[in-house]
Amino acid sequence: MNPTANYIENLLNVKDPCLNFVDCSQTTYKGRKVIMCTAIAELDTCPNCKSADDYIYNGFKVVHIPYISADESNPVIIKVKKHGIFCKNCELYSYPSTQIVDKYCHISNAVKRKIIVGLTKDHSMTSIAEENGVSVTTVQRYLDHCSAQFTPSFDSLPEHLAFDEFRGVGRKLHFICQDGEKHTIVAILENRFKNTIIKYFLQFPEIVRKTVRTVSMDLNCYYGDIVRQIFPNAELVIDRFHMVQMVNRSFIGFRVQVMKQLDKKSREYKLLKRYWKLYMKKYKDLEGSKQFYDRCLKVPYTPAQIVDEGLKCNETLKNTYDFMQDFVYALADKDTKKINDLLDSNIGQYCEQLKTTIRTFRKNRRAVINGAKMSYSNGCLEGVNRKIKQIERTAYGYSNFTHLLKRIRLEQNIICFKKSTKQTCSV
Repeated sequence: MNPTANYIENLLNVKDPCLNFVDCSQTTYKGRKVIMCTAIAELDTCPNCKSADDYIYNGFKVVHIPYISADESNPVIIKVKKHGIFCKNCELYSYPSTQIVDKYCHISNAVKRKIIVGLTKDHSMTSIAEENGVSVTTVQRYLDHCSAQFTPSFDSLPEHLAFDEFRGVGRKLHFICQDGEKHTIVAILENRFKNTIIKYFLQFPEIVRKTVRTVSMDLNCYYGDIVRQIFPNAELVIDRFHMVQMVNRSFIGFRVQVMKQLDKKSREYKLLKRYWKLYMKKYKDLEGSKQFYDRCLKVPYTPAQIVDEGLKCNETLKNTYDFMQDFVYALADKDTKKINDLLDSNIGQYCEQLKTTIRTFRKNRRAVINGAKMSYSNGCLEGVNRKIKQIERTAYGYSNFTHLLKRIRLEQNIICFKKSTKQTCSV
């Protein structure tokens, strides 16, 4: 091998015995400057009958193969001159084939791999196409070649599941299910309809569905009915974040309601409006000794004093705040007895929003207690939903659910490239 060929092979990282590189120079190809690497491909034997002597050369054809490059402003093109032969023994014409590109394809396998790697990252298809010197349609075609089968078989289910939904194609809500321990996606369905979810999980044998022990979820009204119907041995677990969120929203809604009844120039209004963040903190975390001078109130106060003074304007507001604080501390301490006492307390002393929340908790009391004492939650699933939102934001939304499903799977780095384009993608 001559030094030039050895240098070009090492530069491109091409290890193909059929190619013999002879030149590498910068030239113009289709109106743009490119780095053109010229190679010659020859046959030593007839690929049909393996004859090594009884053939003659029969012209050549030139193919241009786009290759990966570090700088997209200087794309690399491999120009291959394929010498054809005519075998006198089998009377067939043949041309050499290379390993850097598939048959009947002019895009190198290295570029295909780079496109797939780009699809696993937070890049748009347009930027991937520009980086690799191909069209957006080509990137979409290779995305279609990726299998996105989320459940390869219906032979097993994780012991701990998490249910949730996310907004996807056409602003519709899609159902997503995840393993609560390993944090792997179990299924993503095109909608979150009750019949769709039940139909999917009924494909698993009953003995498999009986192995599910817990299902974490938010306070969706029909998820509990689904779990009781298809997972007979599973315990419902309400996510702690959603419980705290419901209680906090009840207090916030009533605080705003009280503020609207006050004069905007009054001291009570300023206490509830200006320092609303202090009411959302744990009371024990508020500074109670070091005062600061407030120019709005024109009085030195500690954060704890501000909260106390603000709650004095309405007795129901103070009772709602006390319930919120007690509930948050009980969840943090896993004090199920305290939670039961709070749910059994007289709801007449609270605001209407909190009354509705407490009735909801009473209706799902067992699931609320499980959420307080068990370590399982929807936190891992909320993180996946955040990644899905970022995928949609980068692509300015998706109109095809299958494409969105494949991008999600590629983000999980579990991909399978199809061997045949005729194979359909199962989701």
